[in-house]
Amino acid sequence: MATDASPKFQNPDFRPVPQAPDYQHPDVTVSSHDGLEFWQYMIAGSIAGCVEHMAMFPVDTLKTRMQAMGACPAKTVGLREALTSILKHEGPLGLYRGIGAMGLGAGPAHAVYFSVYEVCKELFSRGNPNNSFAHAVSGVFATVSSDAVLTPMDVVKQRLQLRDSPYKGVLDCIKRIMREEGFGAFYASYRTTVVMNAPFTAVHFATYEAAKRGLSEISPENASDESLVVHATAGAAAGALAAGVTTPLDVVKTQLQCQGVCGCDRYSNSSIGSVIQTIVRKEGYAGLMRGWKPRMLFHAPAAAICWSTYEAAKSFFQKQKDSNRHVT
Repeated sequence: MATDASPKFQNPDFRPVPQAPDYQHPDVTVSSHDGLEFWQYMIAGSIAGCVEHMAMFPVDTLKTRMQAMGACPAKTVGLREALTSILKHEGPLGLYRGIGAMGLGAGPAHAVYFSVYEVCKELFSRGNPNNSFAHAVSGVFATVSSDAVLTPMDVVKQRLQLRDSPYKGVLDCIKRIMREEGFGAFYASYRTTVVMNAPFTAVHFATYEAAKRGLSEISPENASDESLVVHATAGAAAGALAAGVTTPLDVVKTQLQCQGVCGCDRYSNSSIGSVIQTIVRKEGYAGLMRGWKPRMLFHAPAAAICWSTYEAAKSFFQKQKDSNRHVT
């Protein structure tokens, strides 16, 4: 028998009960996984990493000079002094010495970084896009994997960035390190890098996702767009906070990677504790914060550039996927 579904004959007991809006968890499109292929995350991450490091390389050079020169004969401790010294003695190109090494390392490392992050985020978040713990843990897995790729080229880059660097270029630096110090020299700072970048990345990713969600909640009607401004602002906040917190370990990393070059101290082992003790004994605890200004100046805009580029690349792939779906 047909059922009359007109409002006149509907039973009020069976009417759907209106639900109050969930202000704690608004319906915004901050998905835990975007449905892209693994290779698409790798390409997006690679593009983001290259753009980030190439754009901010001069600031990174200043940071390396400030962190390494404290132990070298030619001391430059201030941001202005470091910049003036480079421009006076080497010219503007001195700010870009070693950029080739970073170009070789940043692309593959960031491809690993973002692809591992996305896969782990999908695995650990279990469908909850607001799970900050999952974001932090995913970030740690991502950085441990990417650091294994980037660390050797980072050693080469920092040695080339030093004033009066004895190396002619990337290949010369690689050959001389292998011949004079052995393959292990490329990973002398790996443990320190992981110890530094694990909390750095945990703070970075958790802050980024939380800031992105918070900014989306401020204007939920525009949240579906996840605009460039949201990604840039959230990325800058995450980069600055994470950089400031982990500066002491970054100083230790620079000391280990530049040891024995340009008169910098050489350490008998790669123990984080022994390096910290040496720095504190020679310069006090302030020595552990050398280069914090350029480090934060680097990571705030770098993170904004990186995340914006990464999300833009992901958006491109997503649109391509949607258009292909409509065609088929």
